[in-house]
Amino acid sequence: MAVQRRRRSYHTRFRLLIPAIALISGLILLSVLLFFSFLAPSPSHNRYLHRSLIDTRVADARKVIHFRVPEYVNVSSRDIWRSEMSEFYYGCSTASDKFAKAEVVMRTNRYLLIATSGGLNQQRTGITDAVVAARILNATLVVPTLDQKSFWKDSSNFSQIFNVDRFISHLSKDVKIIKELPKRRGRTWGPYTMRVPRKCSDRCYISRVLPNMLKKRAVRLTKFDYRLANKLDNDLQKLRCRVNYHALHFTDPIIEMGKKLVNRMRMMGKHYIALHLRFEPDMLAFSGCYYGGGDKERKELGKIRRRWKTLHNINPDKGRRQGKCPLTPEEVGLMLRALGYDRDVHIYVASGEVYRGEESLAPLKALFPNCYSKDTLANEKELEPFAGFSSRMAALDYVVCDESNVFVTNNNGNMAKMLAGRRRYFGHKPTIRPNAKKLSKLFINRNNMTWDEFSFEVRKHQKGFMGEPKEVRPGRGQFHENPSACICEDSAAKAEAELKLGKFGTGNSTPNTRVSGSVNVQNNSSEQERELSDQEEDEEEEDDTKDFETISQLNGTISDYDGGSSEEPALEDLLSD
Repeated sequence: MAVQRRRRSYHTRFRLLIPAIALISGLILLSVLLFFSFLAPSPSHNRYLHRSLIDTRVADARKVIHFRVPEYVNVSSRDIWRSEMSEFYYGCSTASDKFAKAEVVMRTNRYLLIATSGGLNQQRTGITDAVVAARILNATLVVPTLDQKSFWKDSSNFSQIFNVDRFISHLSKDVKIIKELPKRRGRTWGPYTMRVPRKCSDRCYISRVLPNMLKKRAVRLTKFDYRLANKLDNDLQKLRCRVNYHALHFTDPIIEMGKKLVNRMRMMGKHYIALHLRFEPDMLAFSGCYYGGGDKERKELGKIRRRWKTLHNINPDKGRRQGKCPLTPEEVGLMLRALGYDRDVHIYVASGEVYRGEESLAPLKALFPNCYSKDTLANEKELEPFAGFSSRMAALDYVVCDESNVFVTNNNGNMAKMLAGRRRYFGHKPTIRPNAKKLSKLFINRNNMTWDEFSFEVRKHQKGFMGEPKEVRPGRGQFHENPSACICEDSAAKAEAELKLGKFGTGNSTPNTRVSGSVNVQNNSSEQERELSDQEEDEEEEDDTKDFETISQLNGTISDYDGGSSEEPALEDLLSD
């Protein structure tokens, strides 16, 4: 009985606890529901989120739609046709007082003969360096012979491209130059033939060449391209400039025809741009890059590329990211529009055979309808004396590009380097080299940004690639591209102009007259102690990439500019011009 009473008591207490437990559970559940209902968004907020998502998608769509190249661009804050501060820098190549006259240092019975190599501009570097080499050896220079046996098959001799009499007379105080090797005892005699290594220093010439010259009296140096060191004594560097910029002129027929082309460009507008496009099949094949032409392109360019036995396969996307791919004509056009050049600007296109022809050029012409070449500016009869001679045709392009208000190069080959140096020497005329490494990302992603965003980024990345004074530190790069020993600064006039700018804020009244206080840029490098610019980083990589400079004779294909070196191992100077 006692057990039964205890059981009933237990069940009674349990029945009394059930309502209490239910009440507590209900309160807890209600609290939880209230808590989450407080955190949950209202229906109106849900509608707002929905609208926000739609707006985001519309904004993304608008971004794509908004990448439209405007008819006209506003760059009123700067003059796109001149380099900043260019009036304070000028070419200075006069020899110093310690640089003795030729008649004092030249030795009799020492003759130097040079066989150049490559296309027109590669040969131009060889001719310039040949004069300096003769001066180092205190030898008489025989007028250099041009490369006539390579695949571009230009039979022109020196006097058919360059004014030989001016060349001899203008340098008479520096080096004795004769047109041919004199006869010995009434007979023609052959010189000792040899080759010096690339970038041979003055000591290298004394130790390697002079002993043979003393023994044989005459020495011929073959494949003479880039056979002289980049860094030399200041007076020898200035001699390089006197040769390249003052003594080495084209013949009268080339200059006259070149001026006709320039005048015809000027008649159509106050300014014009010269574009060295370099979009030839050989260039693209060597680069290993891909331009969206599918299997047909891979087959065509792959066939050309196989002519270089030592080239390995590369990743086209990686090459593009590293800036090793030439820009397409459309990309060059977009870059120029972003830099502030309107569609009514006239462009002279200097190029050999453009890959895919008009199909490739059409996007460029859509951006700049006024595109011309020597073939469209002149008739067949006018070009007849030059047709069939690649170096003479290239010389015409050289003249038009040199006289242009802005020169644009799509690679860093010999013509680009020679013209960049010349334009620096004669007033720092704008010379644009695409910063391909940075620009490639913009071109890939351009449909995800507005035109204003795109153009801002282009202008930012092109700083240091526009041919401005002191853009590259003295001594960096090849001397023919950056002749810093021959560029002087009018420091007094510059300081005066900067004082005026500081006093009045802004203004364009900067003095043009040179006054005392000029200094050589090479010796005034305090402002150059800074981090490497993108261009200088590119120059450090140049030994690896070679910038597609010259086509070696392994190739067997030609264009108006292409020339080569037979030194295959490093594939140096590929795609020369």
